Amino acid sequence: MPSLSRTLAQWVVGLKYEDLPREVVDRAKGVTLQSLASMLLGSQTAPGQQAVKLIAEEEAGVRNGATIMVTGSKATKGGAAFANSEMAFAGGKWDTFRMLTHPGTSIVPGAFVAAETAGASGKDFLTGIAAGYEVMERMAADFIPTVMARGFHAGPVFGIFGPAVAAAKIMGLNEEQVNSAIALCASLAAGNLEGARSGGRALREGAAVRNALLAVALAKQGHIGGETVLEGDAGFYHAYAGTNKGQLTYSFVGATQTSLDKITADLGKTWIFLETLYRIYSTAGYNIAHIDVTAKLCEEHDIHYRDVDRIEAVVNWLETQYPSPAFPSRREDGPPKPGNTPFYTAYGVVNRGYPLLRGVGADPTGADVPPEVLELTKRVTIIPSHTMTLFGPRITIFTRDGKSYTKQGTGREFIWDFDEHARRIREVIPGLPIPGAQFENMIATCRELDRQNNAAKLVQLTLK
Repeated sequence: MPSLSRTLAQWVVGLKYEDLPREVVDRAKGVTLQSLASMLLGSQTAPGQQAVKLIAEEEAGVRNGATIMVTGSKATKGGAAFANSEMAFAGGKWDTFRMLTHPGTSIVPGAFVAAETAGASGKDFLTGIAAGYEVMERMAADFIPTVMARGFHAGPVFGIFGPAVAAAKIMGLNEEQVNSAIALCASLAAGNLEGARSGGRALREGAAVRNALLAVALAKQGHIGGETVLEGDAGFYHAYAGTNKGQLTYSFVGATQTSLDKITADLGKTWIFLETLYRIYSTAGYNIAHIDVTAKLCEEHDIHYRDVDRIEAVVNWLETQYPSPAFPSRREDGPPKPGNTPFYTAYGVVNRGYPLLRGVGADPTGADVPPEVLELTKRVTIIPSHTMTLFGPRITIFTRDGKSYTKQGTGREFIWDFDEHARRIREVIPGLPIPGAQFENMIATCRELDRQNNAAKLVQLTLK
């Protein structure tokens, strides 16, 4: 039997644009637009500017590298990918897969560097994006909470594989090279929880994509990565999940056992990529459904702030202990306070939504926060459950007239097609560093990306 990395490599190399289902192409366009919007927003933040400054100082004078978005300056491929990833992360408009990974913050920057380097068409770019997401998310799917419980951050640990696969596919690497790139990622994967828990700022997907491009470059030059680096007795899953036998410490669905065989089961037939959500609000992913489910419940029953006595929200228990029950740095089921999950539930009642231009780390008691939100936050109770769907809260509003109204989230509220995403993301236009007409051109180019001769046109559309 071929190894896990070999099976993935064979599929990646054989994948053609024509093999992609329509909805997969549509989602690839959508996550591209989401990431570009986040880079634009993040370019104006202190962390985003710090990353650009770092790379500009370290790599001044590079002529044949890749482009740093928004500024247009040149850097090495790894340096440009790092800066672009850090801007995307700082912008807060991520995508989310199973709560704790944000694939687009590494995959899309890596794919753009590869597309610019190779002069890739839109179809080639979209095929690479789809391959990168599918491989990364299949590798991560069942193991995310278990990896987190060992002190690793699943975002960058798995986030290295997606951009490596996307870049390798876009650059036309062969099976041996793709196999080695995947294997080399196991040696370069990293991400730890303790720094962020002790007052630091985590090193996340920016480092992952930089290392991913190193793995691809090494593989392209003939560096052999190994054959059973993922599933072997001393391999990736043994190291990061504690075993290569599929035992789980924690799971979103309560399971304690999975199988590595699931990673490649129905590969190319069933697309896990389609489970990717848009984290369109700049808040923890598990909060986004609280905003929209509560808002919809209020719309359906014409409920207003003045009508509400109290609110209860039953949620998946792992959503209440971030980043892991093994190392919780914050609890969402404790006394309600501004900035935690009850705050966003209250926002859904008061505003029937949440401002897209409220950035990461925005002051939850700031002047732009309606006082009604702060007051109602105190009357929201979060109830953990081991049987609830991830990102699918059950919201019950008790009104002052003695009635109650309930709406159950599905966990798919933030999965939509490209046109709906374009409609919703337009709210960020007043806060972008480029004119609105230029962003509209970016939306149109993403929509027609499979008709573009050069995917790097989108890079140029980010420039001021």
